[in-house]
Amino acid sequence: MKDLKAYKIEIFGLSNSTHDFNFTFDDDFFSHFENSLVSKGKGTCDVVLTKTDAMITVDLTIKGTIELECDRSLELFDYPIAVEKEIIYKYGDEEKELSEDVFVILKGEQEINISTFLYESISLEVPMKKLHPKFQNDSEDDEMIYISDTDEQSQEDSTDPRWEALKKLK
Repeated sequence: MKDLKAYKIEIFGLSNSTHDFNFTFDDDFFSHFENSLVSKGKGTCDVVLTKTDAMITVDLTIKGTIELECDRSLELFDYPIAVEKEIIYKYGDEEKELSEDVFVILKGEQEINISTFLYESISLEVPMKKLHPKFQNDSEDDEMIYISDTDEQSQEDSTDPRWEALKKLK
């Protein structure tokens, strides 16, 4: 995570107002996360940080594409993503996570790093069923099922020998 310094925001010197930041992500960004669902992609993340005396609100707007592998054809394709997420940092005496989007940070905290939130937000956009765009218009009823007569006959002919003894009891 040392190479993710580009995603740090220095909050100590910021005034109590709204601040805009812009970050980009690419293949190198995803290489820092082990066992990632996404290994390639590119895009931008616009950050609107609102700082007050009691808390910091960070609004992320992520736009870009990620490379996925189609579950049906195994072809690679670019999948567009667009995410909006809000993270709230409250000041407190000890660091802790109140919920997935609300954190308590120390009053003297120097910086916050958005790389983890950026990665998690992108990873959550990966669909459960990854279909190449050329398959998007196919209906689910068009599934091909292959059955041959020889398969059915061989299943009927092959009876478990343990059942033979029960058939004799009739």
